[in-house]
Amino acid sequence: MRKLAIAVVISGGALVIGAIAIVHSSRRRRRSSQIVWSAAHCDRQHAHGILGAVGNTPLVKIRSLSEATGCEVYAKAEFLNPGGSIKDRVAVKIIKEALQSGKLRPGGVVTEGSAGSTAISLAMVAVACGCKCHVVIPDDAAIEKAQLLEALGATVERVRPVSITHKDHFVNIARRRAQEAEAKYKERMIVCPFDKNDKNPTKNGTHIVDSKDEAQGGYFADQFENLANFRAHYQGTGPEIWKQTGGKVDAFVAASGTGGTIAGITCYLKVISQLHLSKRSFSFLQDQRPEVKCYLIDPPGSGLYNRVSRGVLYAREEAEGKRLKNPFDTITEGIGINRLTKNFLLAKLDGAIRGTDKEAVEMSRFLLREDGIFVGSSSAMNCVGAVRVARLLGPGHTIVTILCDSGSRHLSKFYNSDYLSTHGLLPTAKGLEFLV
Repeated sequence: MRKLAIAVVISGGALVIGAIAIVHSSRRRRRSSQIVWSAAHCDRQHAHGILGAVGNTPLVKIRSLSEATGCEVYAKAEFLNPGGSIKDRVAVKIIKEALQSGKLRPGGVVTEGSAGSTAISLAMVAVACGCKCHVVIPDDAAIEKAQLLEALGATVERVRPVSITHKDHFVNIARRRAQEAEAKYKERMIVCPFDKNDKNPTKNGTHIVDSKDEAQGGYFADQFENLANFRAHYQGTGPEIWKQTGGKVDAFVAASGTGGTIAGITCYLKVISQLHLSKRSFSFLQDQRPEVKCYLIDPPGSGLYNRVSRGVLYAREEAEGKRLKNPFDTITEGIGINRLTKNFLLAKLDGAIRGTDKEAVEMSRFLLREDGIFVGSSSAMNCVGAVRVARLLGPGHTIVTILCDSGSRHLSKFYNSDYLSTHGLLPTAKGLEFLV
């Protein structure tokens, strides 16, 4: 209990939800000791500002899934980051690298097209770094995400969902907003003779007619193609998983949106496990654990399953020219995509698994009922993948996945009975019978 209380102080409101779910679930109070929190998150004695609290999240053993599969099923509790999701890591990496390179100036506006969590993290990190944030979000995203963004001081622009090839797709609009902010910044530059009395002259004798209300240029975060996304997980999340499992991880599974999480983690786990294998090959006394197996769990409407399984982004019927004009999409937010990003292309995968919206809904209620774990739609889909991989490998293996964010960002849709009823997705399962 003491470790959990410390974590609550560091991570704020999002963490309190997780704490309440575990501490005050009276019917499972006797089981709470079976939920394992890694001590690694207590390594730091203090954090340098709120950004210093990002990362180094605990690894949680999910008791119910472990007992059901005979495997050790662990999940990285990324909803315990100060901004409430795994995207905090990405936002810090993107903005810090942009500031260091000069592509983003202090006081500049960071723009992004996002369905939610990345935008929220960027808004928090931008403020902490002395910048502004402008977010373009599809108007079918959960309303509480837009409310959070506005509360964080971001400018929120809601637009209708269209294809990524359309000029008014939310990502393309965000790119234009950065270009517009940069153009305005340059227009405010006044070329003048060099003045030796000027306390802050530039090399070419220009200076800015400054205003506190004027953004100092614009920078498009570009989470899908910016490889800072990949580096955040290759340098952070992946090493943490390896350390927290003591290198005893047999498989990793997760869904993909931008591709940064699954690419960064799988690349690191593949490299480090191969390195350890090469070192152990000369010793007959050490445990010869095989290379970590890595899998994708893909929701409806996404083409990544086909890409991993068959090398193409479309299904067989689509190859025959029968693709629907409006193919069924998923209610899970932040995962599933029909294009290959620079980040995803770096992923090292051994296979892919299909998940359904109904399975994600049922899994979220199962985790809340059995373990007091309250998570969002992508986290639930990841746990569907964890069970499938555990069954594929068989008992005795260690499986790791990601809990991306908490359920508090999904109340109006994923946890809304009326919304689920209209899609025929109301949960009815008593156990894991929904995973056949």
